[in-house]
Amino acid sequence: MSVSDTSAKAQGHVRRIVTGHDAQGQSIVTEDRAAARRFTVEVDAAVVMVNASTRFTDGGEFGFGAEIGISTQKLHARGPMALPELTTTKWVVEGDGQIRV
Repeated sequence: MSVSDTSAKAQGHVRRIVTGHDAQGQSIVTEDRAAARRFTVEVDAAVVMVNASTRFTDGGEFGFGAEIGISTQKLHARGPMALPELTTTKWVVEGDGQIRV
């Protein structure tokens, strides 16, 4: 966790602490909509939260049922592939300060 006075500093913090396969979920807490938009576009993570806890990064919370694993790869298909297997998903979640206990 880090407190930053600019979006660029927040993104720099994420780049310093997150490397490649660790980029599962990141969050920004801000009232600045432009900063939130920049963060969601520029941060390389599977899930980017705005004003919500990263504890919501869970298969059950996304409606996928019981979670049996988390892929931290950008492309994880094997064998014959078509367009769906060559596509990645980035989830953007916007909240109003929700937490998960």
